[in-house]
Amino acid sequence: MSEQKNTIGEVLLEKSADSFGVNDNITINVKFSVLGGLREAFNEKNWERAYNKHDNVLKLKYGVKLYSGGLRKHEIGTLDTYKKAALFWTRNPKLTQMAEKKVWVQISKNFEPRIPSTEAEAQQLLLDFDEKMDVKASDLGAGKHKIGAEVYVSWFKHDYAEEFDGKSSSKEIEIEVTK
Repeated sequence: MSEQKNTIGEVLLEKSADSFGVNDNITINVKFSVLGGLREAFNEKNWERAYNKHDNVLKLKYGVKLYSGGLRKHEIGTLDTYKKAALFWTRNPKLTQMAEKKVWVQISKNFEPRIPSTEAEAQQLLLDFDEKMDVKASDLGAGKHKIGAEVYVSWFKHDYAEEFDGKSSSKEIEIEVTK
């Protein structure tokens, strides 16, 4: 198990434009990553050890709350979901990087499984987030609006990772809604 502490990296908001009509949809991408111990420990050597101890599934729960309003926050969008890493035994020599090892991982998000080709890709699929959130400009009304996001990530203790329950916030961005 890694001694390094888990953290949520900087939460970034990317807007599709600076100005929107009142009938438009506003698309905001919320990007963040889990850094530290789990990222460092999520590797083939630890997958094999965990698999042999029947610790075969890691469920990572996360969510995003979009808000507007600066001091008096008004929630304008939410997302609560999870990603799942399932360890499995394989004979495919293209998957396992270490010749004598036979355990690999499948990462699922919204019931869509992906089998990464490298450890780095597995870490990126599980621990990097880019969530597209849509908000109706009419819900905000005409004028300038500050938009921010709060995110959370949590998982239970596993053979290679301590339990984690963390939150973080973004810097606010400004958009304008015109009539």
